[in-house]
Amino acid sequence: MDATPPRGRLVVVATPLGNLGDVSARALDVLASADALYCEDTRRTRQLLSARHIDAAGRLESLHEHNEAQRVAEVVARVARGETVALVSDAGTPLVSDPGARVVTAVAEAGLVVTTVPGPSAVVAALSVSGLAGERFCFEGFFPRRAAEQRVRLEEWARETRTVVFFESPRRLGATLAALAARFPDRPAAVVRELTKLYEEVARGSLGELAARFSGEVRGEVVVVLAGAGAAEAPSREALEAALADALARGASTREAVEEVASALGVARREVYDVALSLRRRP
Repeated sequence: MDATPPRGRLVVVATPLGNLGDVSARALDVLASADALYCEDTRRTRQLLSARHIDAAGRLESLHEHNEAQRVAEVVARVARGETVALVSDAGTPLVSDPGARVVTAVAEAGLVVTTVPGPSAVVAALSVSGLAGERFCFEGFFPRRAAEQRVRLEEWARETRTVVFFESPRRLGATLAALAARFPDRPAAVVRELTKLYEEVARGSLGELAARFSGEVRGEVVVVLAGAGAAEAPSREALEAALADALARGASTREAVEEVASALGVARREVYDVALSLRRRP
């Protein structure tokens, strides 16, 4: 009788956000012993291995947003024939706004083992130092770039009572904070930059204050933590006027605009209708 082949596994390995001292002993064991390491950026992974005196030995393979679909069958085949395959991102926990979801899904659907070596996560790390409520929170990936998608997201966050955590590019941070401050100027937030690195910064304040502080050039990896909407928080008249004007500009009738804004901002229809009437009376 043929011997049962060794059972392979896909291991999702969290790696340091910046400080290499944050890598766990178990993560190092997996990185040293895995048959293959599929990396978002092989250069970054090679630096980590070199710092820990681990020989890459031809085991590094790229797996990023542009080639993940082509890598799926390859990874499944390797795990199926008994290999241990490690999946790592540039920093933190893979799949959290990083590639890897297709591979994990395919390996799991093939009935093969998917396991994890947990560790650093920029989402949880930023939340932990933000000074904002952490009992209930949601992660929103990156703030949208398109204006229409931004409007939708802002409408959702107007009603979101959980703390919101999202990533942002340092080049876009100022514009994003300005858009948020225009809608929720007094809502508490925190900008967490360069976590665990030499120039780590945690800035806390209202969105209006943070928008002014980060209006210029910013460097490094950025996580923004936004307080949830409070029960007493209500949109200003200016916000209602802007939302109505936007809906009307998109071709909505007054009735449709009122319904849309009242639903999106959680405001009584009568209040929104009164604002709409005042807009119509203006010359």
